[in-house]
Amino acid sequence: MTTFTRSDDLQGAQFVDANLRGARFVRAELSGVVMRAVDVQGADIDAPWLFDGESYLRVNGVDVIPLVEAELNRRFPGRADRRAADPDALRAAWATLERTWAATHERVAAMPAGTVNVSVDGEWSFAQTVRHLVMATDTWLGRAILEIEQPFHPIGQPNVEYATDGNDMSIFTTVTPPYADVLEVRAGRVAMMRDFLAAVTPDDLAETRKNPWAPEYPETTLSCLHTILGEEWEHHRYAVRDLDAIEATSDA
Repeated sequence: MTTFTRSDDLQGAQFVDANLRGARFVRAELSGVVMRAVDVQGADIDAPWLFDGESYLRVNGVDVIPLVEAELNRRFPGRADRRAADPDALRAAWATLERTWAATHERVAAMPAGTVNVSVDGEWSFAQTVRHLVMATDTWLGRAILEIEQPFHPIGQPNVEYATDGNDMSIFTTVTPPYADVLEVRAGRVAMMRDFLAAVTPDDLAETRKNPWAPEYPETTLSCLHTILGEEWEHHRYAVRDLDAIEATSDA
């Protein structure tokens, strides 16, 4: 299979009568792509940033983003509160997330041994997803909001962008840690968020902070918290999707 990487410039390319059946696009920039008279049966699109800003995704002239947003909120009660704007609402939103993840951890515990380390279609395993949420909390609460110089726990799972942007990868472990250790560190980060939200005030939410990836762009404490909530819900969706796939395979 031909592979096109970040170094290949396909901006403005035209694919006419091209057969892209079974093609896979990962971390690809497809905004503004126009498709006409295409056969997309069985296509599977995952784009978590669809719901940010003024974006739209039209299928046969219909903007489907509001439809997708409503369906995801229906499937995941509490997801709609990821943009809560006041302290009480943020505390309630986090409490819902804690309950949601607790139920998912119970589900995983009841599945066959080793499930937490199973990768579906090259995606992160459940354990890696939990480790990434440790890093997300360290990034947006530890570094951005609390302004800790080195907030990262070695067990955290960095994303590809962190690794390819010249950051210090020696911070993170290169071996697969015991799942019990992952759960312990994650519990500590969940408690850190809970404790911060318990004392946060409206004035705190309005305070300016540096974006941890682009310090020249200011954030507020509230926008940092929204990023954490968004990360939590998106990665929970990924985790549930893959757990469903694992169960479907074992039942086949």
